[in-house]
Parts: sequence; C-alpha cells; structure tokens
Amino acid sequence: MIENQNIKLKPRLERKRHVAKTITWRIIGSIDTWLISWILIQFFGENSQEAGEAATYIAGLELITKTMLYYLHERVWYNLNWITDKQKLRHIIKTISWRLVGAIDTILLVIIVYYYLFNTTQEAAKVALSIFSIELITKMILYYFHERIWFASNFGIIKPKNQ
Repeated sequence: MIENQNIKLKPRLERKRHVAKTITWRIIGSIDTWLISWILIQFFGENSQEAGEAATYIAGLELITKTMLYYLHERVWYNLNWITDKQKLRHIIKTISWRLVGAIDTILLVIIVYYYLFNTTQEAAKVALSIFSIELITKMILYYFHERIWFASNFGIIKPKNQ
C-alpha cells in the first residue's frame, strides 16, 4: 500500500478512549441482542417470561464476554498502524472483523443459555443462527455508525505536537 503524503501523523489514543468506546458500544449491542433474543425465543415457542429470562441471560453474559473481546479488538486495531486517507474503508473492514468475533460469541452464549435454562440444545442452534442472521445486519449498521461518531470525537486523543 502506498502511503498518502497528505496523511497526518497518527495521534496517540489514551486507554480511557478505548474504555469509553467499549462501554458505549456494549450498551448499544446488548440492547440490540436482548430485543432480538426476546423476540426470536418467543417465536420459537417459549412464553414471554421464559423468553425474557433467556434474553436477559444472553445479554448479561455478553456484557462480560463482549466487553473484554471488544476492548481487545480495539487495542489490536489501534496497534495495526493502518493509516490511510480512506478511513471509511478501514471502518468497514474493522466492522466486519468485529462482527465475526461478536457472532461467534453470541452463538456460543445462546447454546449455553439454552442448555442451562431449557436443558436442551435442540432449538438453541435455530435460535442462535436466527439471532446471528439478524444481528449480522443490525449490529454492522449500528457498529459502523458508532465507529464514525467516535472517529469524529476528540475524547481521549493526544495529537502529535508538530500538528
């Protein structure tokens, strides 16, 4: 890749920026997962209360697993040193890589919760793949806009002195 001479030096990002991005994304992502899970689990035959309990477990476990995974994903992407004048392309590729990590985590969590609550994994695969299919669209859209908003933010950025 030929570097564009007009690209400014890479600013240093404080860890508090990664933590804040992690928290804001996790709130958005968990609400999305809870709603999709609740609707789909009801669709696959559980009553509203059981669906709500399962959705709460899935979203609650995500708060733990995906918070850690997202923070690590942020740190990896920061250290890639991919500086380009085509930041939108970078955000699209970063969105896809995060969605793959997030999808694997969601599928595993749905199977675990289903086994724990309903003592079966029979419907878990259907529910997990259905959640994955819907989240593939909703989460990528939400994540892309989350990235673009944070890209416009100066929170936690220390710019090089010669800029």
